[in-house]
Amino acid sequence: MAQTMLPRVVVVAAVLAWCVVALGAYVRLSDAGLGCPDWPGCYGRLAAPVGAAQERAVAERFPGRPVEAGKAWKEMAHRYLAGTLGLLVLGIFFRARRRGAVVPVALAGLILFQALLGMWTVTERLKPVVVTAHLMGGMATLALLAWLGLSLSGRAFPVVQGGRNLRAWAALGIAVVAAQIALGGWTSSNYAGLACGQTLSCRGEWWPAMDFVGALELDRGLGMTAAGGYLSLAALTAIQWLHRLGALVTLSYLLWLAGLAARVDGLRPLGLAVAALVLLQAALGVANVWLALPLPLAVAHNAVAALLLVVMVALNFRLRPVEGK
Repeated sequence: MAQTMLPRVVVVAAVLAWCVVALGAYVRLSDAGLGCPDWPGCYGRLAAPVGAAQERAVAERFPGRPVEAGKAWKEMAHRYLAGTLGLLVLGIFFRARRRGAVVPVALAGLILFQALLGMWTVTERLKPVVVTAHLMGGMATLALLAWLGLSLSGRAFPVVQGGRNLRAWAALGIAVVAAQIALGGWTSSNYAGLACGQTLSCRGEWWPAMDFVGALELDRGLGMTAAGGYLSLAALTAIQWLHRLGALVTLSYLLWLAGLAARVDGLRPLGLAVAALVLLQAALGVANVWLALPLPLAVAHNAVAALLLVVMVALNFRLRPVEGK
């Protein structure tokens, strides 16, 4: 990989990482996360079954498991795309590591851990903590690629005058976005998106019965408690309520931060982008509730969250301390 090609490859990898996040959401939300009962192949093959003959053959090898070729192909498409991203990231690592850069090393380690999480997602049968960690790993990969892409762009970004006072607030902003993405992932991986019904209140109440202890138990299977019982509606309600509360906090904080950034020369476009994306994200969240999680809107909710994270990374990059300043 020529040195002059490296920035372009990083941009391609970042776009691909965003696509992997969106496709992963599509696979999860279309209930295809276990479309293939094994890993890294599918029913012991490198591709999902095609045609009745192959479906009968894999059904014999995996008795008791219904063969759903459509879901299997969705899952394998995600694996192929994630595998391509992994190869790109490893190529970036081998090329950029000579510079002693920390980010390519972190990316390589993260992409290998993501592969393990992908395997555990299947072997642990969609355990919520594993699925949520896999989502967060994908978002972290995207964020690191965005930062690396900006670092390698070769552009001489002017120093932001008066931006020093915003550094801590911008760093907190990216933490708020990450926390809200984690809450969204936890809600989705527990299938709690409609636990409060299709209203902004929760089944007609603003403070319904909730089980926060059950909601925040990490070491448990999908739909189960740590003790082996079924997860209660009160626990699912608490998961959804926490996500909604987090959405209000995120919306309020980012709009305030965007207002501050928009008043600073050189940050106005980023401030406006943060405001636009967080408002769009809030509108998608409301629409998903009212319309009972239609698949296109639910996937868009994940994709816009990833874009918002990238813009927050760009804002923090522009505010980073510059040597000698």
